[in-house]
Amino acid sequence: MRLTRFLRNDAVTCEEMLSEAAARTAERCAGRHVVAIQDTTVLDSSGGGGAYLHAVIALDGEDDAILGLVDGQFLERSGGRRAGRRQARIEEKESFRWLMGADQAASVCAGAASVTVVADRESDIFEMFALRPEGAELVVRAAHDRALADGGALFAAVDAAPVAGRAGLVLAAKPGRKRRTAQMAVRFLPVALACPANGQRRDLPQSVAVWLVDVRESDPPPGEAAVHWRLLTTHAVSEPAAAFLVVDLYRRRWAIEQLFRTLKSQGFDIEDLGIEAAAPRNRLVTAALIAAVCIQQLVHARDGGPGPLRPVRDAFAPEDQALLEACCASLEGKTERQKNPHPKGSLAYAAWVCARLGGWTGYYGKPGPIVMLEGWLEFQAMKRGVNLLRPHSPGVADVV
Repeated sequence: MRLTRFLRNDAVTCEEMLSEAAARTAERCAGRHVVAIQDTTVLDSSGGGGAYLHAVIALDGEDDAILGLVDGQFLERSGGRRAGRRQARIEEKESFRWLMGADQAASVCAGAASVTVVADRESDIFEMFALRPEGAELVVRAAHDRALADGGALFAAVDAAPVAGRAGLVLAAKPGRKRRTAQMAVRFLPVALACPANGQRRDLPQSVAVWLVDVRESDPPPGEAAVHWRLLTTHAVSEPAAAFLVVDLYRRRWAIEQLFRTLKSQGFDIEDLGIEAAAPRNRLVTAALIAAVCIQQLVHARDGGPGPLRPVRDAFAPEDQALLEACCASLEGKTERQKNPHPKGSLAYAAWVCARLGGWTGYYGKPGPIVMLEGWLEFQAMKRGVNLLRPHSPGVADVV
């Protein structure tokens, strides 16, 4: 009953929750090379329409650690909107979310040393490049064989370019594909994308200069489809090493796929929510999204590397440290394998505690999102119990 009242309280807003999460992310981005990844997932789909969530997360460019949530947008789609879509201004289209996500990434991560916004094929929009926010670079997977300012076509131009280099690329496992190291051949060249003839904004340039990086798997395993990515980027690419750096930036998009899996089938199961009203449903999904980011931070931190250890405050409040240490003392066993190997105050230390609370013994395999979620929920329950036993100070609210 208390949760229902909370979700249906108009004083509770998604905007405020997202703003608080973004503010915390901004602090962690300061001075870092940030990769901001954005994508859209389905919340509920029926009859050609449905409800969708568009999210943007920030990764540390050095070690792939999730720094936090940057933005979240909800979309309600109805069928039969295809007619007249090409004539509408970009601000009137659902695809405007990609531009808004890039703008939010540039704003939230303004204190970073650099920001690169990464997105999949659905974001291949001319305005994405023409209206790129100041201070942000782009890596977008090409979806359209665009016309070039010189009269040529995008895909034919790169197909005619010679192979510039070869290297191995680790491909993450996904449904239907095992994790493997693929041998990739890369081509690259500068191109000028011509403004589409149906462009509705007079302030758009006639063309936009970008680089095209084409990477193809040379010899895929039997029965496996060869990986082939065409990537449009505002990063300058003058040598094969720079081209493969762009490819590596796009490879990190897998982090948001993992986040959505935690939000859905491998964790919070939001696609099966029985809430029909949009406002309370969106509030619950927003809370789950913020929590899912925390779970993925714990999964990434579980091994204590690579790179410097992340601080526990990335995913926990400072006052949680005492309870984490108390839990750890009760969970550790006598053998080395049953002891927390990470230093106090690190996110890896907290990840070990949550994994053990979630049922991981420390002996078999690595704790995944489901185990980490179970342990995190157990820790939150303990935290609520401790808060109930504490004397309340007037005007001071407990952090839940």
